[in-house]
Amino acid sequence: MNFKKLRQHVNLDILRYACVGGVCTIFDLSVFAFFAKYLGYNYILVSSAGFAIATFFNYVLCIRFIFESGVRFTKYAEISSIFIVSMLGLLFNQLALFFCVEVFGVEMFLSKVFATGAVFLWNYFSRSAYVFSQS
Repeated sequence: MNFKKLRQHVNLDILRYACVGGVCTIFDLSVFAFFAKYLGYNYILVSSAGFAIATFFNYVLCIRFIFESGVRFTKYAEISSIFIVSMLGLLFNQLALFFCVEVFGVEMFLSKVFATGAVFLWNYFSRSAYVFSQS
């Protein structure tokens, strides 16, 4: 595959990943808004739960529309790899959320939006380069 075709393929995958991620982000933000903002539950716990559920849906949608499952790893190893990548993403998400709210005084929901956006590229590139890479 030449560089131009590779770049087009990556751009299309990023676009598809953004669409899948957008659906999962809407779910994650909706859970966060309802439980943390409306019902008053702890925003860190709600963020973790919403992130975990959204990650599951993201994996299912990614192997359906973006990445080819089972190319590099067995199904068990692939899911384990997604779990590891996602846990690091969750750590980045939670740190960004905490610092925005507690250190910088940014409103909770806006902080969640920022934190979610901050881990988008981490999630895409770590999944495409490590979990679903064909090499």
